[in-house]
Amino acid sequence: PLLWGCALALQGRMLYPRETPSRERKELDGLWSFRADFSHNRRRGFEEQWYRRPLRESGPTLDMPVLSSFNDISQDWRLWDFVGWVWYEREVILPERWTQDLSTRVVLRIGSAHAYAIVWVNGVDTLEHEGGYLPFEADISNLVQVGPLSSQLRITIAINNTLTPTTLPPGTIQYKNDTSNYPKGYFVQNIYFDFFNYAGLQRSVLLYPTPTAYIDDITVTTSVEHDSGLVNYQISVKGSNLFELEVRLLDAENKLVANGTGTQGQLKVPGARLWWPYLMHERPAYLYSLEVRLTAQTSLGPVSDFYTLPVGIRTVNVTKSQFLINGKPFYFHGVNKHEDADIRGKGFDWPLLVKDFNLLRWLGANAFRTSHYPYAEEVLQMCDRYGIVVIDECPGVGLELPQFFNNVSLQNHMRVMEEVVRRDKNHPADLELLTSGDPPASKLCLLPFVDRMAIAHTKALDPSRPVTFVTRSNYAADKGAPYVDVICVNSYYSWYNDFGHLELIQRQLATQFENWYKTYQKPIIQSEYGAEAIVGFHQDPPLMFTEEYQKSLLEQYHVVLDQKRRKYVVGELIWNFADFMTEQSPTRVLGNKKGVFTRQRQPKSAAFLLRERYWKIANETRYPYSIAKSQCLENSPFT
Repeated sequence: PLLWGCALALQGRMLYPRETPSRERKELDGLWSFRADFSHNRRRGFEEQWYRRPLRESGPTLDMPVLSSFNDISQDWRLWDFVGWVWYEREVILPERWTQDLSTRVVLRIGSAHAYAIVWVNGVDTLEHEGGYLPFEADISNLVQVGPLSSQLRITIAINNTLTPTTLPPGTIQYKNDTSNYPKGYFVQNIYFDFFNYAGLQRSVLLYPTPTAYIDDITVTTSVEHDSGLVNYQISVKGSNLFELEVRLLDAENKLVANGTGTQGQLKVPGARLWWPYLMHERPAYLYSLEVRLTAQTSLGPVSDFYTLPVGIRTVNVTKSQFLINGKPFYFHGVNKHEDADIRGKGFDWPLLVKDFNLLRWLGANAFRTSHYPYAEEVLQMCDRYGIVVIDECPGVGLELPQFFNNVSLQNHMRVMEEVVRRDKNHPADLELLTSGDPPASKLCLLPFVDRMAIAHTKALDPSRPVTFVTRSNYAADKGAPYVDVICVNSYYSWYNDFGHLELIQRQLATQFENWYKTYQKPIIQSEYGAEAIVGFHQDPPLMFTEEYQKSLLEQYHVVLDQKRRKYVVGELIWNFADFMTEQSPTRVLGNKKGVFTRQRQPKSAAFLLRERYWKIANETRYPYSIAKSQCLENSPFT
């Protein structure tokens, strides 16, 4: 039988807006008008209804680039750590055919708006969304296909970056009531995670048309039977009950390998080329194309819609001691990452992304964790193309206080996981769903929150992927491990614990692994480890914050990881891939120095140590198609 976990559990679509013969994209990236509401209660924009007329008519505006966080763009120091409502506006001219052809449907899509957003189109309240790292959209056809000026569009977006006990990630607002030291109403935002709370329109805003009868959603799962690949599909159509669907699967050379019809079915691909991670096959990341063509009858006549979905055929399974991809043992040798960068904050940046992937491949990394929030959709697309495995994390980080665990928080957490699965369910590189990062899992209040509800809910949404969360608690006190498929453990021996004592690492790390495995009999990933280092700071014997200390700490970890990876440890993700911006840093340029690369992407000794190790692991694993090390080192950018 075919299992449609995603399709049964989720209602509504989130197909990536691709250009096809029936669909276009009008990207609204560029300069937007911008204003922060500096009023005492941050509510002046609503009281004066700034959305009813052009923003410039109610006061001065700034040019604000989209895509970017607003925090570091201006010379106005008040925006650096501003908390409250900010307003964006963009005026757009639509193609005439979008507004005159009533068989066309026009959709406004916002890639992300951190953390709560309200959207108006021509002054009309159109949609709202809570959550800063996932896309949302609305059909605005009824607003743009009426009147003589329907092609002129004014989009206004109000965004509030305030973190509360029920947001993800959570936070608290602290009012300073001592009027002898603080102005009346003065407050600060308290956060409980170690990265800066960047905000704004940080991913693309765009418009795209579809026919009024359209392909609403596609869900794909894959399996392997002998030498054949099986592609199970389910398609949702909206706007008409009278339609036909043609489904075609093309290989990388655009040759037809299988075809079908109808809203669900199974395509069999004899001699299928499987999707393999980087360094696990001579041709990793092989992608097919699933072409779906809709022909429908509407009240205005026949229409057609067309959508193409990249598909990777692969299987994922977990045993008591192994993580299997296509039946072969897989070892995560990778990194943790952030989307932070100079000036742009968390604004999506193609050059930066491509550079990161080139560095990952040079490093020999085959995986990363999206610490501590879902990354842009384009990041996962790159992972599909390059064979880089993703542990897809929701923004459930900083769950430190008892007031962060209540029914509203739980509902938000479950809703976010629904949005993550809806968006990312078809990515072959997305192999594991992470419900939260660094929760204090020893707290009894977390038991109904993450352990049973969020994890069970996520498994019901997508039974095709393993589910986990990252823990930093003691194995005996942990409340979540019984419910996950893989145990992810963070540890910083000789850094946050027994700092300076490198001689304790091997004993403490080995004890950690043995206790976790003896208790739960599940594969383990060392999901974080590392030490900070200041580039150019040297001392021998090693001293904390020197490059030598960072290198020595990693070497001690690697001794134990090598012992255990032949048994039940299935991965290691160093913290962190690159330095990133933190709330504590005065400049936010070198806020966290636990990166193997600096923000200028210059290699440090840790990067070369890790590079040598990861290439060694790839060859020692003896995958049947493993690439020779010398073959991959020829074009090193750093030799």
